[in-house]
Amino acid sequence: MTRTIAVVTTSRSDYNHLYWVLRELSVRSEVKLLHLIAMGSHLSPEFGKTVEQIERDGFAARRIECLLSSDTDIGMAKTIGVATLSLADLLGEIRPDLLLLIADRYELLAPASVALALRIPVAHIEGGEISEGAIDNAVRDAVTKLSHIHFTSTAKARERVIALGEEPKHVHQVGAASLDHLCRSKLLSRDDVQQKLEIELKRPLILVGYHPVTVLRDTLAEADALFAALEKIEGQLIFCYPNPDAGSRELMQRSRAFVASREDAHVFVNLDPVTYWSLLQQADLFIGNSSSGIIEAASFTLPAVNVGIRQRGREHGPNVLDAEADVESILNCAKRGLEKAFRDELRGMRNPYGDGQAAERIARVLIETPLPAGFIIKRAADTAKVPTRRSS
Repeated sequence: MTRTIAVVTTSRSDYNHLYWVLRELSVRSEVKLLHLIAMGSHLSPEFGKTVEQIERDGFAARRIECLLSSDTDIGMAKTIGVATLSLADLLGEIRPDLLLLIADRYELLAPASVALALRIPVAHIEGGEISEGAIDNAVRDAVTKLSHIHFTSTAKARERVIALGEEPKHVHQVGAASLDHLCRSKLLSRDDVQQKLEIELKRPLILVGYHPVTVLRDTLAEADALFAALEKIEGQLIFCYPNPDAGSRELMQRSRAFVASREDAHVFVNLDPVTYWSLLQQADLFIGNSSSGIIEAASFTLPAVNVGIRQRGREHGPNVLDAEADVESILNCAKRGLEKAFRDELRGMRNPYGDGQAAERIARVLIETPLPAGFIIKRAADTAKVPTRRSS
């Protein structure tokens, strides 16, 4: 039996994670129609208009304009409302058999709520994780409760989803979908990366990925310590643009000003998945509060300085050094991360987020899970026992 599946992507980061899942679904004969819905920063020229990259990759995107040209929490809240109105029309028109969502961006509250009203079953990737310093934490749990099929990256995440009352048989530990790039994409050589970025890579090469801390009223309260520390760190610094959250424009301005004042610093609005992964492979250190420093960096045994509270509570490997939002703490962790002895200690480490085979597992479950009448009616799970189960 064939089925129609709709997939929502709201940003460059979640599209990077979804890429191989979309590839798997697009070649499956059991998928009658695959609707890719691009919204949020994908349509914003300020954030690189990454919907064009999606279309260059061969996917036909249904576009939803919803991101307000704002740098405030009110703008974020209104974006959810605008997205809800537009998605009600689109999902009401296509009526997919399943709606696939990933991760924890605030915009996901819109498609999850619309699907609930339209009685469309929801599948969710990356539930059960923790990031206490971002509103993403609450969004992730809310989307979990609005979803019917769950794909978690780790065993602990699976346990948390079940503890929220979800049926164990519908909670599948598959690994992090972003890691499929490591196994299925051909990464660029150092020379190729230099040619692509039009810069000469030097050592130590430090990648900076930093986002507003959205649980704080001042979302950039921790950024002062980061920039003060970066001024004291020797090495080539490469910044990637932040997520479009409250405070992101000011953060982008500060990043551009920092780069303008330092010859060995560069900033990029968007990097495609292969280029970004290739840069991670060449880097000597990651600094910031992005989940990338925790999830993807581990696959390269890349030391990562995790700054402040944004990712507090997230599982991580021994490559991650937790730093307070304090100049001395950041500098001490950076010094440790750049030591050869520390990098040597990481040899043979295993990435706790999986083996890079998530896409095939996700596609198979989406296709094979029966969707009888009444599937969206949830049955409370017995949380007294949490069995271990992995999709393979």
